[in-house]
Amino acid sequence: MPKIDIATVPERKGSGYPPPYAGFAGERRKQALGDAGGLTDFGVNLTHLPAGAWSSQRHWHSHEDEFVYVLAGELVLVSDAGEQLLRAGDCAAFPRNVADGHHLINRSAGMAVYLEVGSRSNEDTCTYPDIDLHLERGADRFSHKDGTPYA
Repeated sequence: MPKIDIATVPERKGSGYPPPYAGFAGERRKQALGDAGGLTDFGVNLTHLPAGAWSSQRHWHSHEDEFVYVLAGELVLVSDAGEQLLRAGDCAAFPRNVADGHHLINRSAGMAVYLEVGSRSNEDTCTYPDIDLHLERGADRFSHKDGTPYA
């Protein structure tokens, strides 16, 4: 298995969310380790979430499983069930097609680092239960829930 030199993997900062939803995840930094290793069935991201930042808007996937493993720091997992504290060594799983919106928030004073693993399905739809946002795999941009694209 070829070793991936993390220092050479490009870093993506922020999110692709349209205004006014982009700011909450604006400081999030991700490195697509799965892409760097040539993986196509699932993705692996090394994510750095600074104090006060969100991992994403609260969401769930129709055809993609998600898994997170906290490497450093602490995060608050927010889901329909409420809030749970995740620290280094903790993990959480989100099965596909379970309508339980979730995201992570860094409410600590330090950086949190975690691995995020997810399947890749061309049939996936991402639902955002709290806001007027919708995304279908392969779409070139987000839309409103009524299907109208964001500008």
